[in-house]
Amino acid sequence: MASPIQVLGASHTVQMFGIRLVGISGENAKKLLFTVLFVLLVALARRVLVWLADRVGGERLGRARFWLQQAMHLVLAASLLTGLISIWFNDPARLASAAAFVTAGLAIASQRLITAVAGYFIILWGKNFNVGDRIVMGNVRGDVIALGFTQTTIMEMGEPPSEQGDAPSIWVEGRQYTGRIVTITNDKIFDNPVYNYTREFPYIWEEMRVPIPYTANRGEAERIILDVARRHTTRLAELSQPALQDLERRYSVRQEEMQPTIFMRLTDNWVEMAVRFVTEDHGVRRVKDAMTREILDRLDAAKIGIASSTYEVVGMPELRVRMVPGREG
Repeated sequence: MASPIQVLGASHTVQMFGIRLVGISGENAKKLLFTVLFVLLVALARRVLVWLADRVGGERLGRARFWLQQAMHLVLAASLLTGLISIWFNDPARLASAAAFVTAGLAIASQRLITAVAGYFIILWGKNFNVGDRIVMGNVRGDVIALGFTQTTIMEMGEPPSEQGDAPSIWVEGRQYTGRIVTITNDKIFDNPVYNYTREFPYIWEEMRVPIPYTANRGEAERIILDVARRHTTRLAELSQPALQDLERRYSVRQEEMQPTIFMRLTDNWVEMAVRFVTEDHGVRRVKDAMTREILDRLDAAKIGIASSTYEVVGMPELRVRMVPGREG
């Protein structure tokens, strides 16, 4: 009695119960085994390289670590693709036919995936951002904590109340972490602009508005606010000057005033003093908190109040009561 499972021919095709199984042969079994071993070898090589990068460079590599990781991922991906092609397509004619079939299938079924991968290379070549940069991408604000072939991972931060117009809702009223980790597909760079707080110039211009009553000593108030701003931002202004000069040289950006400046505006109720200053892209809320506390203390010491919208009752009409005799109630 013949065996139900037989291996036939020079290609070792498998036949089961008289039915020849297409694509299942001894040769393909060997290729499958080589594929599994090769994938495991590449995965092991990746773990070793990641371990070496962390052990040798650690935090000292800084931003160079980001580019090292991306180069490692690209080399491993290219090695994996080349190895799989070499194992399964040793015939050039078969390789060309398979490549045409796969390309057509991907073009139809995976357009978004291809666009996301293309976005990954645009991010690298265009230097849109690095890991650690503070950006706005796809209406998500925060720090980039990971970059993959198809997705960018961001640690979300809050927004000032004046900027909280876009969904989703934000409950943190400052540029500090909310605790949510957001993943965004890389194809968003083709649809929306990417705002980078860090790249090339890791500083931002900020403003604080202080309402001062018309009856107050406005000159003294201006001096106090300007002095506080200089105390908290002068060092930052000195540090940002070389960065701004390099930015101006590379991109023809007009150089702005780096020292704190006050601009006044008349309103119906008070004089609005807006102090403009330069600060680092991280820690803005702490700087403004320290400035606010000191400004309030010094204005109190100078007997200068903060204006607000109030209503004052300056008089009441005279009230007369007439008693009618003989009527009680």
